[in-house]
Amino acid sequence: MDKLERYRQIIYKIISAHAQYKSSYGDIENLPIWDFENDNYLLMSVGWNGIKRVHNVALHVRIREGKIWIEWDGIEEGITQELLDAGIPKEDIVLAFYHPSSRVHTGFAIA
Repeated sequence: MDKLERYRQIIYKIISAHAQYKSSYGDIENLPIWDFENDNYLLMSVGWNGIKRVHNVALHVRIREGKIWIEWDGIEEGITQELLDAGIPKEDIVLAFYHPSSRVHTGFAIA
């Protein structure tokens, strides 16, 4: 299996697991969104918390230039450690939610 296909499968597995979690408040559903053609993977939270509408991106990960870009990570424990535990090297993970000038200090890929 090539590297990109392996990365896709790892991301799919992690997001699928998070989509199974039940919110501890409100009537909120976690929806995994897969865009295999463009390598964008999201976890959306939708529903109601009392009278307040919930509709947000909990997680957005994409594969770009052979690396995993974490565009947004709003899950409780964060996805970065899960990616590392799955065997993805730090140099293939971009913490894209940090400004490009700050990424050099993260120990992960800059771009």
